[in-house]
Amino acid sequence: MIMDVMVFVTSVYNRKAVNKVQPLLTAVPAISQWNFDLEDCDHILRVVANNLSPRKVESLLQSVGFDCRELEY
Repeated sequence: MIMDVMVFVTSVYNRKAVNKVQPLLTAVPAISQWNFDLEDCDHILRVVANNLSPRKVESLLQSVGFDCRELEY
């Protein structure tokens, strides 16, 4: 199974904010791993998933009030 790695710039800036989005990301069966780099100035979210649109991840975070956009690389 081929997994895609997606990278996002977010406004999730601390552990409390991560705890707010954790249930949303964990509930998506297509996501096998995810993590935030809160030390990075862009508050990077990395998602490893199978057959998942980046728009879905963006929508999940936006639904609870956070900015999220895919970082093109």
